Amino acid sequence: MSQDDLTGSTRRTFLGSATAATALTLASSAGAEQTPIAGAKPDLTQLAQLKTSAAAAPASAPQPTDWTKPAAMAIPKEGYFQLEQGRYGPIYPRTPANYGFTIIAKIKPGRETAVREYGATIEQAVAGQPEVLAPLRLHYLRWVIFDVGSGPHFMYQGIFDTDFDKYLEDAVALFVKTGITTVFVNLEGWPDDWKTNLPAVIKFFRDNQRPSFLEYGEYPYVTADEVKKALRVKSALSAMLDQMQ
Repeated sequence: MSQDDLTGSTRRTFLGSATAATALTLASSAGAEQTPIAGAKPDLTQLAQLKTSAAAAPASAPQPTDWTKPAAMAIPKEGYFQLEQGRYGPIYPRTPANYGFTIIAKIKPGRETAVREYGATIEQAVAGQPEVLAPLRLHYLRWVIFDVGSGPHFMYQGIFDTDFDKYLEDAVALFVKTGITTVFVNLEGWPDDWKTNLPAVIKFFRDNQRPSFLEYGEYPYVTADEVKKALRVKSALSAMLDQMQ
């Protein structure tokens, strides 16, 4: 066997192990303790056994939180299936896209530019301190400005791994701690005493929340921590392959 054939065979073997290891990583609980991968020395025998056992494992029926099967969820117009009261109002369900909300509120007259400029403020804050928004456990944020004929409105869409009320509590605490003024001060109905009046902030968000009626996940119910953990596993195995060449 030539050196090229040997290298190709070795890479294919370990890529199979990487796929199995990454899959098992995603299947772990979001609350499981994470161990650092940097500098670790994987046991090649264990990796080979991992590949063999993963291939031999029988297929099981999809579970409600099974990330291996894409899932969609149609949601009643109220935003929940049954009324359960949380700390500040109805509890919204976890969907295949995880938790999230869509806030739509009218922008105060003359403040549209300030809203747009705030996007640059967040960009700079994250560039200077990448973990600044980490307490919110976000997947994504999307901000949109649109005019429905009565003036510009702001749409705030967020997908995250905590429930609705916990996200809002953490957001207020984060902005107070960092001193960053929230973009919502530019919206009609936002309480002037938002830094000390959490119930008023919660009311604003609940009054302006527009529940979705369909949510879809290609890899449903996977948390941001699980995604990053799986990518770290893949990166570590890729680095190990590079060292073997």
